[in-house]
Amino acid sequence: MSTINIKRVKSSEIELKDRLVSIQRVAKVTKGGRTFSFSAIVVVGDENGVVGYGLGKAKEVTEAIAKGIDDAKKNLVKVPIINGTVPHEQYGKFSGGFVFIKPAANGTGVIAGGAMRAVLESAGVHNVLAKSKGSSNPHNVVKATVSALSQMRDAYTVAQHRGVDLNKVFNG
Repeated sequence: MSTINIKRVKSSEIELKDRLVSIQRVAKVTKGGRTFSFSAIVVVGDENGVVGYGLGKAKEVTEAIAKGIDDAKKNLVKVPIINGTVPHEQYGKFSGGFVFIKPAANGTGVIAGGAMRAVLESAGVHNVLAKSKGSSNPHNVVKATVSALSQMRDAYTVAQHRGVDLNKVFNG
């Protein structure tokens, strides 16, 4: 099995927009009763091929979101986007969440469910067909989507990896 090279990006170099995917109230049961806090999953991206996700947990909603954004800025990946869509079909998996992402013609729009839509729009994909299978848990779906996007390779990267000319990638 080949190793996947994930291209990391520094968050200080780009302008990132954040999207809240999910917020949950969670409880910790102690001797004195239940202690409630909030867990947030946030997706950030520059809508130009860079996307990341983060988890934040705190007593207040705003603090949880802020922590999630900080975490997301530490987990950015570069996604190849060609003419507003992804370069090829790709499956992604994380735990019980399975996703399928397929390129679409110009004008199609983002055909994807809630958690996947947030990731794809933050990445800057404008035309894509996507399907979430298995778990509908937003944590698993977001992680599976980022996994699928990070495995994408454009023709130039494939040519470089194989050590051949770009035309040879298409003409065999």
